[in-house]
Amino acid sequence: MKSKVKWMAEQLLVRLNNDFQVPAGLTLGPSAEDSDGAYSIVAVLEGYNSLICDTFNGVAQVKLDISSLTGYLDQWRQGHCSEQRPKPPVPGPMQELQRRKEFIHTVSIEALMRVKEILRLLLDNLDHLETC
Repeated sequence: MKSKVKWMAEQLLVRLNNDFQVPAGLTLGPSAEDSDGAYSIVAVLEGYNSLICDTFNGVAQVKLDISSLTGYLDQWRQGHCSEQRPKPPVPGPMQELQRRKEFIHTVSIEALMRVKEILRLLLDNLDHLETC
């Protein structure tokens, strides 16, 4: 499972790095996301994916890749974790983006940057995936 997730996350990072350039000077505030197992990773990635505008240039494949990764993680989790966990709280940075939805392209860019951050965190902590 970890090897497939690693491959999917690496491919998605390559796509994000090649297809989306961060505007000069744009930085992210501190991250509030926590890699607390597959369930929280799925919830965070799905949340950011929902904030990315479907009409943003070249984003269709990225959104599909994020959905494929979260679908795979969620399917694995359902097959290996018997306990039902409460939905994790929405991280602060995601809440802020949800409040600024009218700035759709800015929100999309930041959501894409946050996805890259989550993927790097995921790749650095693959062992946390097996945590239910």
